[in-house]
Amino acid sequence: MAFSGIGIVAGAALTDTVHRAGADHVEPGIANNLVVRDGDGWRRDSVYDGQRFRSFALFVPPDLPLLTGDADTVDGYFGTVLPLVAQVAEPGAVIVFGSGTARTAPPDMPDAEARRRFARVVRVARDVAAEQDLRIVLEPLNRDETNLVHTIAEAVAFLDEHDLRDVGVVADLFHVQAEHESFDTVRSLADRVGHVHVSDRDREPPGQWDWPWTAFLDAVHAGGYRGLVSIECHWPEDDPEPQMRAAIGAVRAAAPR
Repeated sequence: MAFSGIGIVAGAALTDTVHRAGADHVEPGIANNLVVRDGDGWRRDSVYDGQRFRSFALFVPPDLPLLTGDADTVDGYFGTVLPLVAQVAEPGAVIVFGSGTARTAPPDMPDAEARRRFARVVRVARDVAAEQDLRIVLEPLNRDETNLVHTIAEAVAFLDEHDLRDVGVVADLFHVQAEHESFDTVRSLADRVGHVHVSDRDREPPGQWDWPWTAFLDAVHAGGYRGLVSIECHWPEDDPEPQMRAAIGAVRAAAPR
């Protein structure tokens, strides 16, 4: 297999379904799923007892403002939550740092200041994660989801600017398409990619519509990426397993070798 695993982003209610559908891994969300509020703090949901995961998504809750909130509160979130994640993580597991609402800068904040503050937050998250043998990867998000770091190229430049080159970048086709980033750019920067998300148009499962998701996978592979690929999309509420199985099969069949 060209990639180290084909999996699905899913919450606790769908974990068993994803396994039955034949995925190599499940990528659980963290905030308000793997970890849940417990008074003023957080605790790990016991439904995940005894399980181990290679990647995680949905890192920071939307009501924790990373750029304007109290630094001790922000850092305390990482200090509390990342050890909880580590309890159910494989060594070296990846944590996708998207969290568009949480990282959005207020409109009156200068861009340079927003980038400086966000760099501090990413650095703290990276360092706390490393103490738990976890890896933070920064996800560029399209302009409808945040006003800070939108493309793979911008993410690489941001990380280089702030001496964060050891933080990988997420290549997510949904955001690549929304920002009209070329697959040539994806290919040329694939050595900086630390995780991949794939979907079809409108976050539908791969193979449902007409997005060039196979060309996208070809691009990251041609650039040297061999890590995990996680399908991040919507599933039918009544019986998601057939679509999951079909999507996993389609991505496996299309994966370059």
